Amino acid sequence: MILYNSASRKREEFVPNHPDIVKMYTCGPTVYHFAHIGNLRSYIMEDILEKYLRYTGYNVKRVMNITDVGHLTSDADEGEDKMLKGARREHKTVMEIAKYYTDAFFDDCRKLNIKTPDVVEPATACIDEYIKIISKLMDTGYAYFAGGNVYFDTSKLERYYIFNDFKEEDLNVGVREGVEEDTNKRNKNDFVLWFTKSKFEDQALKWDSPWGVGYPGWHIECSGISMKHLGEDLDIHCGGIDNAFPHHTNEIAQSESYLGHHWCNYWMHVLHLNTTSGKMSKSSGEFLTVSLLEQKGYDPLAYRFFCLQSHYRKSLVFSWENLDNAQGAYQKLIARIAALKPEDGTLDQAAFDELDGKFRAALDNDLNTSLAVTALYDVLKAKTNDTTRLAAIGAFDGVLGLSLLEKAAVKREELRKEQLAAGAFTIVSESGEADAEIEAKILARQDAKKAKNFAEADRIRDELRADGIEVTDIPHGAKWKRI
Repeated sequence: MILYNSASRKREEFVPNHPDIVKMYTCGPTVYHFAHIGNLRSYIMEDILEKYLRYTGYNVKRVMNITDVGHLTSDADEGEDKMLKGARREHKTVMEIAKYYTDAFFDDCRKLNIKTPDVVEPATACIDEYIKIISKLMDTGYAYFAGGNVYFDTSKLERYYIFNDFKEEDLNVGVREGVEEDTNKRNKNDFVLWFTKSKFEDQALKWDSPWGVGYPGWHIECSGISMKHLGEDLDIHCGGIDNAFPHHTNEIAQSESYLGHHWCNYWMHVLHLNTTSGKMSKSSGEFLTVSLLEQKGYDPLAYRFFCLQSHYRKSLVFSWENLDNAQGAYQKLIARIAALKPEDGTLDQAAFDELDGKFRAALDNDLNTSLAVTALYDVLKAKTNDTTRLAAIGAFDGVLGLSLLEKAAVKREELRKEQLAAGAFTIVSESGEADAEIEAKILARQDAKKAKNFAEADRIRDELRADGIEVTDIPHGAKWKRI
């Protein structure tokens, strides 16, 4: 499997640190509001990665944080506490806000068939881990205390910028929205590990620490949670591209300075979902959520299908027209699968393996979900029986997460009811073959039965049996096989 590694900026073969398990960490949501569908694109693609790793035989342990403290309005160390902002907006406590929007996030994930990670840890549950890491960084000279806060000293690093070639002037005050000058910093790109002097009014969540009563900075939480559950090495760290700097950059700085060795081998970043007017956000334009899609009549899985049609390292442009096209294609795909006959022959292992090879080749190629969807359509065109086609679709959908067989079964039942209402009669061959002469005799037998000419119906049945054809009546039709 080849993955693009954001840290090396190269496509690399994926080789885990340990043969028996893949350690995977994904940055979770800040639970002060609903997740918009741009946020959820990242979680969909991370879900595909986890499921494909499992599909190829790896045992995966995936950990995700829930940011319920320490995340501010901007990517700087200053700004308004998002959790407190949400609490004021809805007249609730901070922890009530955290629980409500955590539940809402996982409800959205359920609708999008995003698997819940093996470990989900709120930031507020790991204060001791943060204090342990910060204390060692203080002892070893990587952190300093100034103005009531503890800062990481980036000047002690041989290399700070990992994912992008930023210039120092890009970090000047005012370049990033909401950044205010912090005169306590020794260097412009130093960042807070622990606050005791908050710029927020009425900071709700505080804890005792060696440096005074306060709360952790945003960046330290992912390092602490990851090390608590995954140990001192990590195979894959995922997140949206906007997390690459400064969040993931700072995670690497503090983690490797604390551990004294390389920390994470592969970094996967999912690019933005944009609207026609620019990057999607909670503060600009229509706030696009899964609930809004449902209100407008869209199946959430049509949005997942929309995301799979583009590569995760390409920005994806959202419009209602594009989503209409995706939903239409998704519904047509389900209808085609519904037309397959579940008992059409036995599994053709050679044909299945050939189809599976195409599917794996797509996802082995840096998780190319667009090609994987193409491989799915190839199943429908393959020269094999429907039993093999349905087996391949079910296997692939275990990764793609589109509920294809379940929705096709519902569609098939709807069609059956429509046919029944219209007096339709279906003829099924156990071998999957079509024979117009045999089918004509079976229809003639059915017409005789409808006319209550049972003697004629029996005669036709006996004639078919003499020709080596056995007919069995089934609900709303007949099934035949050669004997």
